Amino acid sequence: MSKIIHCIIVDDEPMAREILENHLQKLDTIKVIETCKNAIEAFNIINSNKIDIIFLDINMPEISGLSFAKSINKNIKIIFTTAYREYALDGFNLQAVDYILKPISFDRLLQAINKYLKENIAFDLDIKEELILEKSDFIFVRSDRKMVKINFSDIYYIESLGDYLKIHLPDNIIITRETLTSIEAKLPKNDFLRTHRSFIISVQNIESFTNEFVEINKKAIPISRSYKNDVKYRLDIE
Repeated sequence: MSKIIHCIIVDDEPMAREILENHLQKLDTIKVIETCKNAIEAFNIINSNKIDIIFLDINMPEISGLSFAKSINKNIKIIFTTAYREYALDGFNLQAVDYILKPISFDRLLQAINKYLKENIAFDLDIKEELILEKSDFIFVRSDRKMVKINFSDIYYIESLGDYLKIHLPDNIIITRETLTSIEAKLPKNDFLRTHRSFIISVQNIESFTNEFVEINKKAIPISRSYKNDVKYRLDIE
């Protein structure tokens, strides 16, 4: 039987705690003991429970995640979660298992847990077969100062505008500050296709296509030379 990994989530943002807890509940060898809104709550939990991992936000009021990490038993492993890339070096200097930037995708979380398993569990464990109970069918993106849930099935296509993305949905367009490459890594590869350096499309929503473009929701989306071979293979274009 697989070892059960006990963890807590420490983050002052309720939505961030909820997203992470929802991801972790899909994993049958992870047990979330508690979610905490600050370091003081977390101190009380780790003093009365056996905890293997702390998913720890860095930027918190009163006691920061970095200060908290320095004060706890080194046998408890830390996976830092934050919206601020500039804290990465400090996190790794504390020998954290990993450092995950928000918004946290399910796949990125799996990478961090897999890293913990390789470093701390004495037996081989195929994370894709042993940990996953079900695959997420949505992601959260940061838009207008909040985390917005987007179902994969609702995405028509994603358009890059420099440092921003426009996610085109049936009745809405979500704008988020992210690169196309980073969001591509969070999407199920069988359902989405990069056709251009500025476009990712939903395969199931294609209405028609030629050698030069695909049409989705009456929009002609170009197929660039760099991606033409991949598109031809996926869509069987002659």
